[in-house]
Amino acid sequence: MSAQGATGGADPDQAPKSRLFYGWYIVATVFVIQTVSCGLIFYNLSIVLKAFVAENGFSVSAVSAATSSFFLAGGVFGLGVGWAMDRYDPRIIMTFGAFCSAIALASAGHVTELWQLYAFYILFGMGNAAVAVIPGTTIVARWFNRERSRAIAYASTGLSLGGIVFTPISVTLIQNIGLGQAAYWLALMLVVGTVPILWLFLKPDPASMGLAPDGDAPTFGEDGRIKAPDGVDFADAIRSRFFILFTSAYVFSMMAQVGCLAHQFRLVSTRTGDDHTAALAVSVMAAASIAGRLVGGSVLSRVSSKRYLQAVFILQAVSFVAFAYAEGTTALLIVSVMFGATVGNLQMMQPLMMAEAFGLKAYARILSLAQMITTCANAAGPALIGVLYERSGGYHVAYLCIAVASVIGIVSLTASGPVRALIDKPQN
Repeated sequence: MSAQGATGGADPDQAPKSRLFYGWYIVATVFVIQTVSCGLIFYNLSIVLKAFVAENGFSVSAVSAATSSFFLAGGVFGLGVGWAMDRYDPRIIMTFGAFCSAIALASAGHVTELWQLYAFYILFGMGNAAVAVIPGTTIVARWFNRERSRAIAYASTGLSLGGIVFTPISVTLIQNIGLGQAAYWLALMLVVGTVPILWLFLKPDPASMGLAPDGDAPTFGEDGRIKAPDGVDFADAIRSRFFILFTSAYVFSMMAQVGCLAHQFRLVSTRTGDDHTAALAVSVMAAASIAGRLVGGSVLSRVSSKRYLQAVFILQAVSFVAFAYAEGTTALLIVSVMFGATVGNLQMMQPLMMAEAFGLKAYARILSLAQMITTCANAAGPALIGVLYERSGGYHVAYLCIAVASVIGIVSLTASGPVRALIDKPQN
C-alpha cells in the first residue's frame, strides 16, 4: 500500500509539522500496557510467593524454585514471540499474552499441589513474555531512531509505575479477601487494562500509517513501498563478540536482580514484621526505578550507553551488599531506592543497546534470543536466594552471593568491546 493510500489521501511530506508525531501516542500506549501488565504480573511475583507460603502451605524453597519456571517459560516462549513479531500483528500476540496471564492469575487460589504450582508459573511466564517487554520495546524501537533512547525510557517507566500502583492494591486485596478471591479481581484488571487500549491505539510500525521513524519523510524503494529498516543480519549479530559478552553480563546481573525482586517483599516483611512496610518498600523501589529511567533517558544524550550501564551495574552490586546488612525500616527503604534506580535502568538498557548495536533489521529476533538466554538464567535467581535463605537461616549470605554475580556482570560488560563495532563495520 502506498503512503498516500495509508493516510487517506494525505501526503505525509505535506503534513503540518506542528502535528504531534503518532509515535508518541505509541509510547503512551505501551506505557499504559506495561504499567498494567508488569504491575499485575512481574511485581506480583514476590507478593504471590508470600501468599502461596502463608495460605497454600508451600515452603519458601518450593515456591522459589517454582518461580524459576516463570522465567524459564518466559524466556523460551519469548523466542517465539520475537519470531512472531516479524510476521503477525503484534496486537494479536499481546492479546494472547494478556489472556494467558489472566487465566493463570485467576487460578492462584486453587493451587494446592506442587505440579499445579509449576503449571501456574509456566502459564504466567508465557503470558508475560507475550504482553510486556519484548513486543512493547520492539514496537517503540520501530517508531524512533534519533529519539529512541528517550522514547524507550518514557515507555518503559510503565514497568516501574505498575509496581507503585498495583503492589498496594494486590496486598490489600489478598489481606482482606484472601488470595483465591483477590486473584479473580486482579485477573480482570489485567485484561481490562490492556486489551482495549491495544486495539484502539497500537500500530505495528510507522510504515503501516505511511510514516517514517521520528516523523521524518518516508523513503521509498523501487517497488513503491516504504523501505524496510536497516541493520545487521540475525546470524551475524548473534556470533559477534558484543552480543555474546553483553548477553553474558545480563545473565549474571539480571539473575541477581530478579532474585532480589522475587524476595524483596518477604525480606522487608521478615525484618520489620509488617507487610505494609514491605509493600511500601516495593513501591519506593518502583518509584526510584521510574526516576532512574527518566534520568537515564536524559543522560544518555551526553554519556555513552556503555559507560552509563557500567555505573548502573556498580550501583546494583553496592545495593545488594547494603541489603545484606540493612535491618531497620529507614535503612531498608533507602536501600530499596538504590536498588530501584538500577532496576529501571537495567531493564531499559538491554533493548536500547541491542538496537544501537545491531539496528532494526532483525531486532525482534535478536532481542528475544538475548532475553531468552537472560531470562532462563534469571530463573536461578529466586531459587538460589531461597535455598541460601533456608540453609543459612537468613538473607545475609544470599545477598552477598548475588552481589558477587553483579560484579561478574560488570567484568563481562567491560570486555564486550565497542557497542557499534558490527553495525559500523564497512560493508563489502
